[in-house]
Amino acid sequence: MFAEFHGVVITSAMFLTAMSGNPLAQAFAKDQNISITWMNWFLAALVPGVISLILIPFIIYKMYPPEIKETPNAREWAETELKKVGKVTLPEKVMASVFVISLVLWITGSMTGIDATLTAFIAISLLLLSGVLTWSDITHESGAWNTFFWFSIMVMMATQLNSLGFIPWLSKQVSSSLHGFNWVVILVILILVYFYSHYLFASAVAHISAMYAALLGVAISTGVPPLLAALMLGFFGNLFGSTTHYSMGPAPIYAGSGYITQSEWWRMNFVLGIVYLVIWIGVGSIWMKLIGMW
Repeated sequence: MFAEFHGVVITSAMFLTAMSGNPLAQAFAKDQNISITWMNWFLAALVPGVISLILIPFIIYKMYPPEIKETPNAREWAETELKKVGKVTLPEKVMASVFVISLVLWITGSMTGIDATLTAFIAISLLLLSGVLTWSDITHESGAWNTFFWFSIMVMMATQLNSLGFIPWLSKQVSSSLHGFNWVVILVILILVYFYSHYLFASAVAHISAMYAALLGVAISTGVPPLLAALMLGFFGNLFGSTTHYSMGPAPIYAGSGYITQSEWWRMNFVLGIVYLVIWIGVGSIWMKLIGMW
């Protein structure tokens, strides 16, 4: 359960479209004339992400060894369960096809001019026209509508704070206190503040809305390469899920499974948080330098 949760955390950081807060960070970066695309996000996250996917489960295995280490009948059990599910139905095939189309449009958006919003409308339209979804299905999706309205309000409020001068003012105040430091030190300090302040938040999107734009402004004003700062803060808008059992949406689900005590969750997450900081700041920034992103 714990390794699965961290798989969610890592893959959410690797893909722009993997978590709802990532496009929010993209929008905030765009307000400061920084272009984040699906592809440059993925390329920057590729190496630290793969390293994390290999190393983090191994560390969890050592810290929290499983009681059952052999499952000789796993294949037979899986095959039996698959037979119970039955063959893939036509609506499922259509859904899979629309998913692939959406992914391709997201990835190639910077080349085709089709942005994420238009991609979403295309996907919804295809699902409605094919009958996979009905309008009733959409209107009854209360969680999605709730996310939609809160998301739009948060974007609007953050944009207004920037337009009215609050974020530039805050950036100036913080940058003046960091005057004289090397930009590498400043970036590390900002990421540490961003990461560990998540102990005060119960939502990744809320945290990104509250702090991403301000910290990005501080980073840029103190000489941190803009794209490096924007992407690093974007990555840690997911990786700070390695804090509490209420850190992000999936956390309470996994923590509530009953397999991991709260003390174990906090203890192991604290250790893994340090590992994430080393991998993503250290290896990640070097990798981005090698591929010419800063």
